[in-house]
Amino acid sequence: MDRSFLLLLGLATLAMLAGAIWVLMLRPAAGPDRLRIAYSQPAPPAAQEGLHVFHLGHSLVGRDMPAMLEQLAGDGHRYESQLGWGTSLKEHWEPGETINGFETENDHPRYRDARKAVSSGEYDAVVLTEMVELRDAIKYHQSGKYLAKWAALARQANPDTRIYLYESWHRLDDEEGWLDRLDRDLERLWKPELLAQDLRRNKPERPVYLIPAGQVMAAFVRKLEARGGEGPVSSREDLFQRKEDGALDPIHINDLGAYLVALTHYAVLYQRSPVGLPHRLTRADGSPADAPPEAIARLMQETVWEVVRTRPETGVPR
Repeated sequence: MDRSFLLLLGLATLAMLAGAIWVLMLRPAAGPDRLRIAYSQPAPPAAQEGLHVFHLGHSLVGRDMPAMLEQLAGDGHRYESQLGWGTSLKEHWEPGETINGFETENDHPRYRDARKAVSSGEYDAVVLTEMVELRDAIKYHQSGKYLAKWAALARQANPDTRIYLYESWHRLDDEEGWLDRLDRDLERLWKPELLAQDLRRNKPERPVYLIPAGQVMAAFVRKLEARGGEGPVSSREDLFQRKEDGALDPIHINDLGAYLVALTHYAVLYQRSPVGLPHRLTRADGSPADAPPEAIARLMQETVWEVVRTRPETGVPR
C-alpha cells in the first residue's frame, strides 16, 4: 500500500481522535459520582423571612404559580419573572434569539429583564427552567451550557444567591408514557445534561438545586388514581387545562396543577413542610383560583414534603 496514503490515513485518524477529545472537553460526560458528592450535604438553612425570587422560563412557570407561591410564603416574599412561549435558556440568554410570546407573557407588573435581574445580585433565589421537549432543548439549544451561563451570572453577582432548576414535565399524550418518562427523565436528562454540566463547567461551591415538580406530580398522580380520587379530582387530567371546546390541554396546568407546583417551590425554597398551608388562593390577576377539595390539598401537601425530603438534589435536609 502506498506510504503517502497510509500517512494521510494516519493523519485523518488523529484528526478524528482530536475532534472527539475536543467534544468531550466542551461537553464532558456526566458522572453520577460527581452529582452524588455535590448533593451529599444539604443546602444551608433557608432564611426565615420572605425571599426575593426571580423566575426565568416559559408558560409552565406562568403568572399564577409564582403568585400562589407568594401567598403560601406570606409577608416579605417578593418575585419578578421573565417568560416566553416554549422559551429555552439559550433564547433568554442570546440577544439575537427570538422569545416567542414575549409581549404577551411579560405584560404584567412583575416582569423584569432577565439579564438585569440576575446580574443585579438582589435575589435570594433564581429559579431557572428549560423548554420542553427537553430532548430537543438539549440537542438543539445546548441546555447544559446555558444553564451554566445563567448560574455563573447569578453567582458572580451575589455568591449567596441560590440557583434552582425547576424540573417540569412533558405532554400527557407522550408516546413513551407520561409516568414512564417522569420516572426516567430525571436520571437520564435533567441531572446529567443540566445539573452535572454546571458542576463541570463552573465548579461551584454550591450546586444548582432541584425543584422536582415532575417527580411530585408523578407521586401525587399515583396516589390520587390509586384511591379513586376525591370529588371532582380523580385523575392526572384534572391537573391540566381544558380548551374552550372542552378538549384537554396536555401540557399546561390549571389552578390545581399550579397549586401543586407552588407547594413544591415553597417546600424547596423555604425548606419547610407545606402541610397545613392554605389551599384557597387567588390567581395573579386577583380572581379566586379553583381550590382543591380539602382532602386533596392535604394529599398534595404531604406528597410534596415526602418527595422533596427524599431527593438530595433539592438541598432540603432529610
